[in-house]
Amino acid sequence: MLADPAQAGDKELSMTRRCELTGKLPMSGQLRSHAENKTKRTFRPNLCEVTLISDALQRKVRLRISAHALKTVEQRGGLDAFLMKANDEELSQRCRKLKREVKKAQTEQATAA
Repeated sequence: MLADPAQAGDKELSMTRRCELTGKLPMSGQLRSHAENKTKRTFRPNLCEVTLISDALQRKVRLRISAHALKTVEQRGGLDAFLMKANDEELSQRCRKLKREVKKAQTEQATAA
């Protein structure tokens, strides 16, 4: 049986081995032996299930991101700062929605202050 198309679109991106923040995907390459034999292999990103805290939204967000992206989030000063600086094409659909929510929350905080 086919699932609802609206639900299938959400699951399609979440099932791939893809970083939700940087868009890193598996790469293909070759193993090379001492005798220079070539064997196909894949280089997969080091994905981690992490829970990050959004300061603007005051809630936790669970994401599947690469270890490299986690270091970058810490370097930029948190999830909100990373999302504001990130390119929309790299972000997953969930992260784009999160970015819009953070932007909206930040403008509401600025107008209230």
